[in-house]
Amino acid sequence: MRLSSIVLALAVVGGFLVFGGAFYSVRETDTVILTQFGAPVGEPISEPGLHWKTPFVQEVHRIEKRVLEFDGPAVRMPTKDKTYIEVDTFARWRIADPKKWFVTLRNERSAQSRLEDIIGSETRAAVASHELIEVVRSDKARVAAIDPTAQGAASLRLASRGRKELEKDILTAAAPKLVALGIELLDVRFKRVNYTPEVLEPIHQRMKSERTQIAQRFRSEGEGQAARILGRKERRLREVESEAYRKVQEVRGAADAEATRIYAEAYDKNVEAREFYGFLKTLDTYRSVLGNRTNLVLSTDSDLFKLLRQGK
Repeated sequence: MRLSSIVLALAVVGGFLVFGGAFYSVRETDTVILTQFGAPVGEPISEPGLHWKTPFVQEVHRIEKRVLEFDGPAVRMPTKDKTYIEVDTFARWRIADPKKWFVTLRNERSAQSRLEDIIGSETRAAVASHELIEVVRSDKARVAAIDPTAQGAASLRLASRGRKELEKDILTAAAPKLVALGIELLDVRFKRVNYTPEVLEPIHQRMKSERTQIAQRFRSEGEGQAARILGRKERRLREVESEAYRKVQEVRGAADAEATRIYAEAYDKNVEAREFYGFLKTLDTYRSVLGNRTNLVLSTDSDLFKLLRQGK
């Protein structure tokens, strides 16, 4: 009877411990804070494994150990040169002091709200103290890929610091303010920088104008190059035609000389043929100079008169 009572008592105690939440586990990615009636009790527990707490009195609160992200909304703000832009930031942070973080913030929603306030404020301060070129350029060493001879290129100056330096300024200014909340700010970056609709249309028009000017310059250079190519073609064509004409004349001259030589040889060898040839040439001359009403005054020793007299 006594044994059964002891077993029953042990079962009751075991059930009380189990169902009353006397045991809890800690994961490798968590830090646990115990609260008793809402107030933290003891130090945060980060060692993984099974742990003990007072059942029904103490409550377990799990806090993330890993790096967390902050993705803020796009906020409209002016630059130093009074250009309104929309800046979208993101950050990486972690809970460095779980107890302080739990006492001041309690949950991640409150932490995200405080991050938005502090990072947003420092971002506005950094952007407002720098000109647009500093926010747009990723670093001061980067140069715009634009033709320096294009109109308006002289007004594009180099960035003195660049966006990376601005991000460092925001991180340096915001991190100490978050230490009091138990948060360690690891990194802050600009996810997107965009113009407001009021500024965007004039910028698009200026970009179109610049592209049009560059395209016109390319067309002018292409037309000039085409004119030079056509000029070289015409000059080469005239050279070829001139060379061909010279060769044709040389061939014709050589042919005429050869024909004349052959005629001369034949003329010297055959006296009768020479006389006949002279007669034919004389007749050709008559046809050329005499018409139906041609009057000629010839001397008695003229060859033409001599032939007419013989024919008579």
